[in-house]
Amino acid sequence: MLRFVRWAAAVAAGLLVAGCGGGSSGGGGDEGKTRSEQPSPSSAASAALPSSLTSQKLDWGRCKATSDSAAPGGEWRCATLKVPLDWAKPDGKTIGLALIRAQASGGSGKRIGSLLFNFGGPGGSGVSMMPYYATTVSTLRERYDLVSWDPRGVGASEGIRCRSDKDMRSAESIDATPDTAAEETAYFQDAAAFGEGCKTAAGQLIAHVSTTDTARDMDLMRQVLGDTKMHYFGISYGTELGGVYAHLFPKKVGRLILDAVVDPAADSVGHAKNQAQGFQRALDDYLKSTGQDPEQGSQKIVDLLDKLDTEPLTTSSGRKLTQTLAVTGIVLPLYSQDSWPTLTSALQAAEDGDGSELLSLADQYNERDTSGHYGTTAHSQRVISCLDDKQRPTLAQTKRLLPEFEKISPVFGDFLGWDTAGWCHDWPVAGEYDTPEVSAPGSAPILLVGNTGDPATPYEGARRMADELGKGVGVELTWKGEGHSAYGRGSDCVDSAVNGYLLNGTVPKDGKVCS
Repeated sequence: MLRFVRWAAAVAAGLLVAGCGGGSSGGGGDEGKTRSEQPSPSSAASAALPSSLTSQKLDWGRCKATSDSAAPGGEWRCATLKVPLDWAKPDGKTIGLALIRAQASGGSGKRIGSLLFNFGGPGGSGVSMMPYYATTVSTLRERYDLVSWDPRGVGASEGIRCRSDKDMRSAESIDATPDTAAEETAYFQDAAAFGEGCKTAAGQLIAHVSTTDTARDMDLMRQVLGDTKMHYFGISYGTELGGVYAHLFPKKVGRLILDAVVDPAADSVGHAKNQAQGFQRALDDYLKSTGQDPEQGSQKIVDLLDKLDTEPLTTSSGRKLTQTLAVTGIVLPLYSQDSWPTLTSALQAAEDGDGSELLSLADQYNERDTSGHYGTTAHSQRVISCLDDKQRPTLAQTKRLLPEFEKISPVFGDFLGWDTAGWCHDWPVAGEYDTPEVSAPGSAPILLVGNTGDPATPYEGARRMADELGKGVGVELTWKGEGHSAYGRGSDCVDSAVNGYLLNGTVPKDGKVCS
């Protein structure tokens, strides 16, 4: 089972292929409340923290390799920050968060402070991604320390692995768009088993990995790093995290950039509909670029996927390309326009009877290496989002929704529709909210960057985030481009606006469009 929006969408997917959704209060008693019932920013942020947390000294040292990434060299240093397991009990048990930093290169006289990065997901490792992204933001490093971290439940920060590689491989045979009662049973049994595996692996932590928990971790991070204001760059899911932070700590907001903005007004079903629209829009643009009629080209892909549902393709590895793996392989190249030729080649090979290229793309998305080992992003993503999301559509509700999903996207609608029911099915802890609260009265301006061709977070989300943040806070910047996110993708207009805000505090005109 998969979700299309994740950390790899923002950065890693583009590197791999081109080179080849905020919680309620983490303080107990607020589970299941809607936005109107959640605590106010002042009550949520006012509790004094013990000096054992706020006065801790970070011991920066050389970064170590992990099971999923090599150790970065040179200027990169890593440390561990202690945070409360349960923010309702700040004097209680703590967990460690892994941080990575490269200090500002321009000298102390020019340094503004720390610039925190979250690359999306939820579930993406900032410790792994920050060194790869550093070249893109080298201009910003002249005046900022570049800082990222593995959020709680991710990677080196008490990372959660819900099932073994063997079980992950077995789950590849599960049909994510079941057509029979037997397939439905297998689909939901697999979902429930995944949740039980997460509960066993995470223990107490499974109830304390919400977006709001992480937003509070960020503010403690700000204090320990010695910054009076939070300067932050959030991509994809990182925009939701940034919005939740601004709601909880509006007076601590410094210069915030939210790129590839998640729609905070959409619940989990609405978010899935947004993605169905976004991915179909990106696919249509891709098909047009190859000279195909989008409707006819989409139907050709649907026919291929329908055939794979009953007759998986052989591949050079000996594994089979299933319908579910094929749609995952199609999804990945849509995150970057540079990867469109890769999609053309993979689709043509599949039409010719060879599923190897689409399977390779699906493996990259699923973080499966050639030895059959999987990364943990999908595990962390599900644990975090299922604690955040209150909505739990039933099988009957999902079946009623499927025609609407299929109308929005003939290629992706069925998969995203079923995902609304299967993703958090029979989850061991209740979800916390319908939609995240991001209103931030009194906050400094927050720059929201939307890309009209973004598949995973359609550009309309930037406008909705601006509305939710409140009057005078959200400043919208639109790029008429392709791919997921906008900064560093070749638009001097976008890059200049973002750099001007972060480096000089220059707020662009709200509604500015870069073509």
